[in-house]
Amino acid sequence: MPRQRSLARAQIAAAALEVVDTDGLGSLSMRTVARRLGMGTMSLYRYVADRDELEAMVVELVLESVDLRPPAGSARHRILVLAERVRDATARHPAVVPLLLAHRHRLPASLRWGEAVLGVLAEAGYAGKRRVYAFRAVLACTFGALEIQHHSALSGPGTRALAELPADEFPRLSETAAAARGIGAGDEFRHGLEILLRGLQI
Repeated sequence: MPRQRSLARAQIAAAALEVVDTDGLGSLSMRTVARRLGMGTMSLYRYVADRDELEAMVVELVLESVDLRPPAGSARHRILVLAERVRDATARHPAVVPLLLAHRHRLPASLRWGEAVLGVLAEAGYAGKRRVYAFRAVLACTFGALEIQHHSALSGPGTRALAELPADEFPRLSETAAAARGIGAGDEFRHGLEILLRGLQI
C-alpha cells in the first residue's frame, strides 16, 4: 500500500494562494486546493479543518512578507510606510483583500502590524480612547482604501462613466471623476492617508 505523502502548512498555504490568484476568491475550497496539491479532498482534512482555516493561511502567507520594523522619521512618515508595505504585499494578490479584515484579529503577522502602528501612535502621544480612535481611523483608511481600489479602481469603467455625466446636472461629480482618471493607485492611497494623518495631527 503506498505511503501517504506528508505536507507542510506552507505548501498548503501556497497552493491555496495560487487558487485565489488564478481563479478568484470564490474558487477557494478544500476540493480545489486538494486538486492543486494532487491529492484527495479527504486527505487534505488531515491538515486543515475547513475553508475558514484556508482563508487564514492565505492571509498569513501574504502578510508575513510585510516588513514590520517602523522606519526612521516622523510618526506620520512611519505610519505611511507601514501602511504602504501592507498595500504593496496585497497589490500582488488583490483577490485576498476581502479576507484581510475578516481574519486580522487572530493572525500573528496582522497582530504584529497592529502592534507596530500602535507603537508609533503611543510615541506620538496618543493614549486611551484617543489612541483607539486614531488606530481605528488608520485601519479604516488603510484597509478601506485597499477594498475600494480592488472593487472600484479609479482606472475602471465607473470613473469613466462618472466623468461623462452631464456637467450641467452633476458638475462636481463629473469634474472630480475627470481629475480622478489621472491618479494612480499608489498616489490615491498615499495622499488619502496623508490627509487623514494631518487631520489627526500626526
